[in-house]
Amino acid sequence: MEKRMEEDPVRNMKKIVITGPECTGKSALTKELAETYNTIYIPEYARDFVEKLTRPYSYEDLIHIAETQVKQVQEYSERANRILFVDTFLIITKIWFQIKYNKYPIWLDKSIKEINIDLYLLCDTDIPWIADPVRENGGEMRKELFRLYKNQLDEFNCNYEIISGIGNERLKNAITVISSKIKI
Repeated sequence: MEKRMEEDPVRNMKKIVITGPECTGKSALTKELAETYNTIYIPEYARDFVEKLTRPYSYEDLIHIAETQVKQVQEYSERANRILFVDTFLIITKIWFQIKYNKYPIWLDKSIKEINIDLYLLCDTDIPWIADPVRENGGEMRKELFRLYKNQLDEFNCNYEIISGIGNERLKNAITVISSKIKI
């Protein structure tokens, strides 16, 4: 009698990263998508980390953020329900390194290639930017960051779609894209 092999839920987990410039609705969209698909999500680690610092962040802090982002994908994948949503990820962190320090740890490229992300949702800059103590890149810089993120997604040959729309329209657009691109 042939023994059936059990499916590995972590290996079969669909991972969707919500990415884009500051103040483009990534966190709200990530949470709404997780609720819609009855699963968990990885909240944005970088923002929480930087908000808690009592000093300016450093290059070493960004390394810590990137390493934590990698660890979280594995940890959360073990608990998610068929699909895992990730609020920001390594491409944003890589560009952050480049903009702020004009260098980045080379292992980031390897991690971006090796961690299997099924779909990136690149949030457009059609939502107004709102200043806060952690945000650094308003105005025209948001459009430049959008271009840089898009270029990285193209360079790494990532499966991605641009998500636009205000309010509930943004969520509906994301759901439509996920339904057409991912078999859950």
